[in-house]
Amino acid sequence: MIPRYSRPQMTEIWEPEAKFRIWFEIEAHACDAMAELGIIPKAAAEAIWKRGRFDIARIDAIERETHHDVIAFLTNLSETIGPEARFLHQGMTSSDVLDTCLAVQLTRAADLLLADLDGLLAALKRRAIEHRDTVCIGRSHGIHAEPTTFGLKLAGHYAAFARNRTRLLQARAEIATCAISGAVGTFANVDPRVEFHVAAKLGLVAEPISTQVIPRDRHAAFFAVLGVIASSIENLAVEIRHLQRTEVREAEEYFAAGQKGSSAMPHKRNPVLTENLTGLARLVRAAVVPALENVALWHERDISHSSVERVLAPDATIALDFALARLAQVVERLVVHPDAMRANLDRLGGIIHSQRVLLALTQAGMSREDAYAVVQRHAMAVWQEGGQFLDRLAADGEVTGHLGRDQLARLFDLAYHTKHVGNIFARVFGPEADDGAAA
Repeated sequence: MIPRYSRPQMTEIWEPEAKFRIWFEIEAHACDAMAELGIIPKAAAEAIWKRGRFDIARIDAIERETHHDVIAFLTNLSETIGPEARFLHQGMTSSDVLDTCLAVQLTRAADLLLADLDGLLAALKRRAIEHRDTVCIGRSHGIHAEPTTFGLKLAGHYAAFARNRTRLLQARAEIATCAISGAVGTFANVDPRVEFHVAAKLGLVAEPISTQVIPRDRHAAFFAVLGVIASSIENLAVEIRHLQRTEVREAEEYFAAGQKGSSAMPHKRNPVLTENLTGLARLVRAAVVPALENVALWHERDISHSSVERVLAPDATIALDFALARLAQVVERLVVHPDAMRANLDRLGGIIHSQRVLLALTQAGMSREDAYAVVQRHAMAVWQEGGQFLDRLAADGEVTGHLGRDQLARLFDLAYHTKHVGNIFARVFGPEADDGAAA
């Protein structure tokens, strides 16, 4: 991932230094277990920990000759350890190192992403509670529907990211597996107890059955969850982008002093951060299909998955880490315009209350078909010609034969639409979020 969309903690997980350090720990822990089992001398295991060193430039130089990264690494280790290095990698195969290392890296990446989600959830909760009662228009198909609150909008996104956090925890648990089972996964040349030891030392669990590789359905599930999180990011980003449109302007990204929106038009205030998040979401989702295709490997293993994972694992986790942090900042600093929300509520002369009028007419004795026809007729007239929906209804004898003007006026009360907000907030944030609103 390019530095523009990278944060240091996540990037460090995928640096060669971190990767080779994990490789070394896998090999050294395996030697400890073999020494305890009497397979190799304890002095050899001690020497590996004491003298084992690696040099990235030297590994790269050896790999240019061997065309095998694990062999290059082991060769370089042997140069620093001495004669005891012959006990390295006893009965192991390259995938034992590569797959176990990837499991460590993905669990560490998941931990950072979980922390990112916690930050975003905190921001969403704070802003949702702040705007719990900030009434705005709800839209379906992009068209005015009925009133809601801006807090409810944010609460919905909070709930989505809370679900995502649960999914990521499960994906982390599923990916945190260790394989030290040797060629084709039979443990023929390495004791299964070695695998349990290495797994415990690295915070993993032993893979129940590996075929020289850890089954790739685990990885597919992990990256699928990242894709869902990315889509949730885009969902909120698109909402903000629409609300920032000049014709709407109900909310907008914070625009800092000295910030420039356009090289040509000095007046521009563009939703560049949320547009960027939409693009990053596409990038993360691009990892999902290749991860699914990696599940089908030839027999006990091939390496068609390897090149894919070397790119998508760092890129997807780094991009998602950056996107979650950026979205949290956008939410924290989001500028909300309640006056514009109220103006938009009133933009269409009250026709947003059409359902209440329809229901009241049916309850007053009019058939649903007749009620729908009369309410729609007046709503369309206001839509096309302007004016006030209430005035048109009150001037229609067919309507006033069932409902008087005062009765009609009460149907235009915005509070009717927000009476259960407290109940919904209690469902999302817990009972403390309900200040006594109707259940």
